[in-house]
Amino acid sequence: MQRRIGLTGGIASGKSSVGRLLEARGWPVLDADQYARDALSPNTPASEAVMERFGSAVGTAAHLNRKALGRIVFNDSVERRWLEALIHPVVRDRFQQELERRSHEPVVVLMIPLLFEAGLESLCSEIWLVNCTPEQQLARMMQRDGLTEEEAQARLLAQWPLARKRNLADQVIENSGALDALVAAVNRCDPVSPGTTW
Repeated sequence: MQRRIGLTGGIASGKSSVGRLLEARGWPVLDADQYARDALSPNTPASEAVMERFGSAVGTAAHLNRKALGRIVFNDSVERRWLEALIHPVVRDRFQQELERRSHEPVVVLMIPLLFEAGLESLCSEIWLVNCTPEQQLARMMQRDGLTEEEAQARLLAQWPLARKRNLADQVIENSGALDALVAAVNRCDPVSPGTTW
């Protein structure tokens, strides 16, 4: 039976770092964020729906301004839910397609930030959560994305808190320290096979 590891966490908790470590093992990593970006590619049904709803405030159908869209949806829960209802089914379909294509793989990692919020647990055989403090999330978002503290806080509040997600995960990977500590935390979840190198 194929292992399907749902890799989740909060925004800026370090999911991508863990995803890269797991890819280094040769495990395919399917990325929900990438599928969401693909869904909003120029002239797709989703990007056209976004343009119809928000107009020039978010660019054009040929060039969607994702930052402008983010400012809208992270400050308006009604608009955020509308966008999620548009994007989540597209992402779920893409996961199903990729899982069918990779059905021969013994392990597949599904990197899904909104795993619980979107109700995608059924896609996974086990769930790994990347954990850090809310203060670290804020600092990382501000540095990585050039956000103000207020903007970063709005994004943090748009997701379930990590404390709520921790109780639902099979494994918790602590990412509050240095990279070598993160590697050790991943190895505790699933020891590296003999002969595998990072």
